[in-house]
Amino acid sequence: MGEQVEVRSADGGAFHMYVAIPERGSGPGLVLLQEALGVTEFMRATADRYAAEGYVVAVPDLDGRIEPEGALTDADLDRAMELYQQFDIERAVDDIAVTVAALRDRAEHVGGVGVIGYCLGGRLAVLAAARTKVDCAVGYYGVGITEHLEEMDRITVPVALHYGSEDTHCGHEVAAVQAVVDRHEHMSLWVYQRADRAFANDFRPYHDKVATDLAYTRTLSLVRGAIGPHFDLEAVWDLHLYHEFVTKDASAVLKTMVDDPYVNIAPTVMGGVGHDMLLRFYKYHFVDVHPDDTKMIPVSRTVGVNRIVQELVLCFTHDREIPYLLPEVAPTGRYMEIAMVAIVSFHGDMIYNEHIYFDQASVLVQAGLIDPEGLPVTGAEVARKVLDKDIEPNRLMPGWGASESLPLT
Repeated sequence: MGEQVEVRSADGGAFHMYVAIPERGSGPGLVLLQEALGVTEFMRATADRYAAEGYVVAVPDLDGRIEPEGALTDADLDRAMELYQQFDIERAVDDIAVTVAALRDRAEHVGGVGVIGYCLGGRLAVLAAARTKVDCAVGYYGVGITEHLEEMDRITVPVALHYGSEDTHCGHEVAAVQAVVDRHEHMSLWVYQRADRAFANDFRPYHDKVATDLAYTRTLSLVRGAIGPHFDLEAVWDLHLYHEFVTKDASAVLKTMVDDPYVNIAPTVMGGVGHDMLLRFYKYHFVDVHPDDTKMIPVSRTVGVNRIVQELVLCFTHDREIPYLLPEVAPTGRYMEIAMVAIVSFHGDMIYNEHIYFDQASVLVQAGLIDPEGLPVTGAEVARKVLDKDIEPNRLMPGWGASESLPLT
């Protein structure tokens, strides 16, 4: 998605930056600040990902004047440390300021500019927030921030910092940095349990997917809140459902999704990965399989910065095979009520993936394929309890009645 651009620095020199443009052609700006390993494949891939979120992204090669195009890997850590010893923090901050100005001058840029930095870049992100005209800053496992606590105390823009609990390189700094964060409502700090150094870098052995995904959502929340862009995710999800259940147009369903989406209907392991597999799934195994009396009863919907959680009850008469729900099961003619949860993730304003969950045991009971007698399962009661909290609970628990007379304190 990106291109290499040369930028003239304030001291008369020059450096390169990798620039990625969002598909929509314009957006707010983000400056990504490198690890000590340089502008690596991880940094470029991360720039592309944020471009997919709607940002014009620049990744300056801040040590390029020491070793041009010097992207390294874990195998080159000794060389990376040599370069780090030569790294000029003050000049790097000047180059970041130039990068921010260059980004604002681009025709594609609209709105504010934020910075996100990793490792060395985490420290630089804090300094950029203190010394340059950025609108927000995020630092991942920044080393050396404790050398700038007084400057950090004077930052007025939103700041978020992420650390792994097992990081021995900068873990000792967290308490001092947390003390500054605690004095400011516009600052936040998170520590991810069991995560190590460089946990957000999926090109390195320390990668922790759970911590990475959570930190990414928190980062996006801060950045979107400060500089946008703001998307109506509910409208996209509603359009997606409209084409799934009303127009039954598989091609239109896919137009609400990214180029390479995936869907996992967890209880039956149905769905697909990639455009062509999902188009086939929707066209031949989903949009045309629902009975005519199908209805969805919404229960709740939670909307986040890049995710929607939809709780609903799906009701229908089982008058035809429903491959994703009851594959190879002939129509039973039974009326069914199924509680479902869909967790829908977005890249920008396009659906990236869906994880769909329901209680398959309750489906099988309602289809007459499981006799619930003597088993800890129920049928339509699962969905009905979701809709009506006053339905008596705990009927499958033999000891429930016996505890009624027992003391509560």
